[in-house]
Amino acid sequence: MAESTVKKENFFVKKGKNISKFFRDCKNEVKKIVWPTPQAVFRNTGVVLVTIIIIGLFIFGLDTILMNLLGLIMNIAK
Repeated sequence: MAESTVKKENFFVKKGKNISKFFRDCKNEVKKIVWPTPQAVFRNTGVVLVTIIIIGLFIFGLDTILMNLLGLIMNIAK
């Protein structure tokens, strides 16, 4: 019988190679990131804040109207 000349890697060597490959891949992915300019960040922040204020005012108005309607219904029921 012919014996195999391929030497099996032990557990720690395999895991070490996997870990190093993972970090190499992470480094390559981080290089692909395109960061926004400060102007774009400030513009987008402004859009988000305005949207939050508008939605908050809408919910406040809807809540006020519904509470007044509920108050009218409760007074009629008495």
